[in-house]
Amino acid sequence: MVPSHADAVELVDHWRYVTEEPQSEWFGQSFDDSSWKEADAGLGNPSTPGARVGTTWYSDDIWMRKAYQLESGVKNPVLLIHHDDEAQVYLNGQLIAELEGYTTDYQLIRLDAKAAAALRKGTNTLAVHCQQSSRGQFIDAHLVSADSVPKLPRPSGDKKPFESELITEWGEKVTAENAWTEYPRPQLERDNWINLNGHWDYAVTSRDAEKPEAWDGKLLVPFALESKLGGVQRLLFKDEALWYRRAFRHAQKEASRTLLNFEAVDYRCEAFVNGVSVGTHQGGNTPFSFDVTEALQDGENELVVRIEDDTEAWQLRGKQVKQPEGIWYTQVSGIWQTVWLEDTGATYVEDLHLSTDAAKGEIRCVVDAAGGKKPSRVEVTVFDGDKKVANVANDGSKLTLVVPDAKLWSPSSPHLYTLEIVLSGDNGEVLDRVKSYAGIRTVGKQRDDEGHLRFTLNGEEIFHWGPLDQGWWPDGLLTPPSDEAMLYDIRFLKEAGFNMIRKHIKVEPRRYYYHCDRLGMLVWQDQVSGGASPSWTFLKPDPKDADWPDDQHQQFMDEFESMVDTLENHPSIVVWVPFNEAWGQHRTTEVGEWTVARDPSRLVNIASGGNFWPVGDVVDFHSYPAPKFPFDKRRYGDFVKVVGEFGGHGYAVKDHLWVNSGRNWGYGGLPKDRAEYKRRFVDSINRLAELRSKGIAAGVYTQTTDVEGEINGLMTYDRKVIKIPADELARIHESLED
Repeated sequence: MVPSHADAVELVDHWRYVTEEPQSEWFGQSFDDSSWKEADAGLGNPSTPGARVGTTWYSDDIWMRKAYQLESGVKNPVLLIHHDDEAQVYLNGQLIAELEGYTTDYQLIRLDAKAAAALRKGTNTLAVHCQQSSRGQFIDAHLVSADSVPKLPRPSGDKKPFESELITEWGEKVTAENAWTEYPRPQLERDNWINLNGHWDYAVTSRDAEKPEAWDGKLLVPFALESKLGGVQRLLFKDEALWYRRAFRHAQKEASRTLLNFEAVDYRCEAFVNGVSVGTHQGGNTPFSFDVTEALQDGENELVVRIEDDTEAWQLRGKQVKQPEGIWYTQVSGIWQTVWLEDTGATYVEDLHLSTDAAKGEIRCVVDAAGGKKPSRVEVTVFDGDKKVANVANDGSKLTLVVPDAKLWSPSSPHLYTLEIVLSGDNGEVLDRVKSYAGIRTVGKQRDDEGHLRFTLNGEEIFHWGPLDQGWWPDGLLTPPSDEAMLYDIRFLKEAGFNMIRKHIKVEPRRYYYHCDRLGMLVWQDQVSGGASPSWTFLKPDPKDADWPDDQHQQFMDEFESMVDTLENHPSIVVWVPFNEAWGQHRTTEVGEWTVARDPSRLVNIASGGNFWPVGDVVDFHSYPAPKFPFDKRRYGDFVKVVGEFGGHGYAVKDHLWVNSGRNWGYGGLPKDRAEYKRRFVDSINRLAELRSKGIAAGVYTQTTDVEGEINGLMTYDRKVIKIPADELARIHESLED
């Protein structure tokens, strides 16, 4: 035996581990663990009390090994350990501790004489098996001297989000050359544009730091800092700033403007061109632009973007949280949609406002012009394919075009007309030319023969039937891996017999709504949530609102207006949903009345499943797993009644899970097999059909795909397995059809 006389043991703060049971003698000193994963200590769930998580661990069991190099023995050897739950600890193949229950912080466990005798000069192997069975989850262990217990450092891995092995087939094909190359704004399209997606330099600094002199590496735009496809997978903390840098070439032209466009940046940003600040923006979910003309130079230019992101502060952040679990997902920071440049004339179309009237065959168009001078003439031409069907020209304040024998837009016939808008000067010269489109349709409501209010489209009653759609991806997080991937989800839902999508707590890239427009998919659009919330009382009388400061409420309204302004021309969007389940719900009547006045062409579902106030058009109840509704003619007689969420039946598909653990869940518990899963789904649809006969006008099934630990999707998170085929779903859904 080597005498124990060392006063300290060098800290080994990393492990090798597996989550599937290894072969026997895995704890032995001669066992080959070279194929095991490497991890920073400790391992577990960041929400566990006393945990310092370097690597996220969610499975039921974990097996871990690490080696110590000792030049001599150890004086007073002890085990420094935090375990949640049960743990067995081995030293050089010998069981030295068998621990029950859990701890809430690190504990010292003295080694008995036999355990201490297992130490030897040279390589020593510490091996641990931990099994969790309750909510907390964490394991870490260190061999130390009781006379010199080290202060454990903040683990380097705490900057890492959970790194799942899941990836979509589209994500596997992403490169810097093909990352989101499509034109990002289909309803106001110009030919002269430059895509700035691709590899950018990036760096993370303290909030008070100046522009970095050295950069940390490359980040693939438009994927977030935390995403697999971005290539970094690092969390951004509230005391840090994220910087981006790239070069681009530009040839300046006379009498022109250059706009720098960001489709979405989370959350606050400032952009610099050649060292000159060209603008700031706050809000993580909608597009914005800076006029960078004066900062440009011929040839090479430098673009730098600085970003701050306070996830879980007042800012609107949707499903993002610092410690993802349950229905809450990984935070997203930085640029997460396309960045692009476009050249315009000195006077140009800044925005279009379109509305339609199905009964009259009208397309109404208001053109916002910006730049040097007001155009003398605004001309709008409507095409049906190659055929010109309407044309009007005036000063642009309001143009009304009547399309003879108009083809109306609907899910069964999603007809779109092409628009060409031309701005002209005093001498007839063309100042700007853009391309757009419109679908002629009218959204409304009317009573049926039993007196229940129903949704209408073009004057005809229509039952809204669709999934809750989170729009998250295992490889891109908030950012779909590609336009093709995003389109895949919509096509699947269409083929499965849905006519509507509830876009849940997220604003998608504008191309998403373009695809819904052309494929014929109705959309309920949620506002992104955040901030303080009141108690959730469902549809009980006398609801309460959260108390929001004036400045935070104004920011909420600014972002809400930005969403409505960005998306209002899309015929697919038929319902606005300002609040969900009381999340951030405040000043409800004021917000509802604003929404009704801002866009009278659509209906308003003021609080999906949330605290109901009599404003807008819809009363919405959430019920899991079976759909139901608390009918009350006195309270709800003047509102369209809907089941805004139900179902959520989970089904685990091995090798297609965000994490292979018992933490995966669905509403009502998990079925024993696929047949039971299908029976539960069919039963829910039959119950919804019965509710429809009693006055329910819409149903929203949870949900399109699995998302992280939620396995209640119709598809797996990686979209590689469809749990019930689309054609079979369509047959099941026939009971909901007119």
